[in-house]
Amino acid sequence: MQRKFAILLVTAAAAMFGPSAQCQDVEAGRKKAEICVACHGPNGNSSQPAYPILAGQTARYLYLQLKDFKEGRRTDPQMVPFVGNLSREDMLDLSAFFAAQKSRGGSFKPDPAKVAKGRDKAAEVLCTMCHLGGFMGQNEIPRVAGQHYEYVVKQLKEFKTARRTNDAGNMASVSKMLSDADIDNLAHYLADLY
Repeated sequence: MQRKFAILLVTAAAAMFGPSAQCQDVEAGRKKAEICVACHGPNGNSSQPAYPILAGQTARYLYLQLKDFKEGRRTDPQMVPFVGNLSREDMLDLSAFFAAQKSRGGSFKPDPAKVAKGRDKAAEVLCTMCHLGGFMGQNEIPRVAGQHYEYVVKQLKEFKTARRTNDAGNMASVSKMLSDADIDNLAHYLADLY
């Protein structure tokens, strides 16, 4: 009985996790990412503050975001045209490629006083419960350390106003408690964490 249960458990795990691990190809993702460079920069290090830095992001998060864009759970007029024809394999390869890159952080110069206030606010609302210490992310929770100030502000405001809802409600519930000053301070803090 225990052996049958163990075989069933291994089979279920392979079905859930096997294809993703087998399909991810960093080198195939590098080739497929050539079109992404215009906005997200070489190797996912965007120099344009409106576009997120993808380098060093978790592969699972990247895959889920691409899937959400493709399936309409997340919208952006500039992203949607690029994801429509992506296959599951394409999304896995792109995610693996960007996750394997090293983030260089943005060029924003944070205000030290706002960084301190942002650090305090992050501790108060327990951001590290999901984003982990150092804000490096985990699984479907994004890395936000070193992310562009402007991008962080935009995303927090979109969660707060329910324009972005593809997070199972976690960020929406936290962001509703944030003032505009809190959002500004958090964005300074996160930009400084590189």
